[in-house]
Amino acid sequence: MLRYVTNYSLRPLASLAASVTPVVLLTALLVGTVQAQDEMDPWEGYNRWMFEFNDASDRILIKPVARGYDAIMPEPARIGVNNFFSNFYDFNGVLNALLQGRIEEAFNNTFRVITNSTIGLLGLFDVASMTGIPRYETDFGHTLSIWGVPRGNFVMLPFIGPSTVRSASGMAVDAFASPTGQLMNDEAYWGLRVFNLIDLRAGLLDAEEIITGDRYVFYRDIYLQNRAMLESDGQVKDDFSEFDNDWDEEEF
Repeated sequence: MLRYVTNYSLRPLASLAASVTPVVLLTALLVGTVQAQDEMDPWEGYNRWMFEFNDASDRILIKPVARGYDAIMPEPARIGVNNFFSNFYDFNGVLNALLQGRIEEAFNNTFRVITNSTIGLLGLFDVASMTGIPRYETDFGHTLSIWGVPRGNFVMLPFIGPSTVRSASGMAVDAFASPTGQLMNDEAYWGLRVFNLIDLRAGLLDAEEIITGDRYVFYRDIYLQNRAMLESDGQVKDDFSEFDNDWDEEEF
C-alpha cells in the first residue's frame, strides 16, 4: 500500500518540477518590483476597473446561470458536485504538501483521494471525511509563501477575481498539475472548469446579501484575510489595519 501511495503521489511531480522553478523566479522578480511602490494597494485604479468589469460580467452572464443551476439542482446533487471538485483539490494538496515538506499531510490527502475516488464513486461522496481522514487545504501560492516568496500586490484578475502576485503565480502551477489539466483535452477541461465556476457561484448567492458599503474593499480585505489564514496555518496577525481608512464602518 505504501508503495502504491507513494507512486500515486509522486507521479506528476516530475512534470510539475519543470514549471515550478521559472514560476518562483518570475514571481520573486515581479514582487521585488511592485513592493518598491506604495504598499497600500498600488494597483487600486486598475483593480477597481477590473472589479467593475468582473461585476458586470457576473450580473449579465454568470449569476443568471448560477440562479438557474441553483433552482434545478437538488441539494444532494449539489453536495455531490462540490465533493467531486474537492477531490481534485485534495490531489493538488498532495503535491503541495510534498513540496512544503509536510509528509503526514501529503499522506492524509493521498488517502482522501484514494478513498473518495473509489468508495466515494469518483469523489461524489466524501467518504474520507465521514471516516475521519483530515483534509489539508493548501495550494501552490501557499507553497511559495513557505518558500519565502513575498506576497506582492493585491490584484483583480479578469473573470477570476481577487488575488495577489504570488497567488496568481500559484494558480498557474496548480492548474498545470491538476488531473483535469493533465488528463483532459481542452474542450473537456474548460467545460469542467466552467461547470465548477457555476457551482461555486451558486453557493455564493445568499452570501452577497450581507455586503454593504464599498464592495471592492470588502472583497479585497476578505480575500487577503482568508489568504493570510491559509498561509499562516490559522495564525493570523492584524496586518490589514492600513486598509481601515477605506471602510465606512457605519455603512457596514
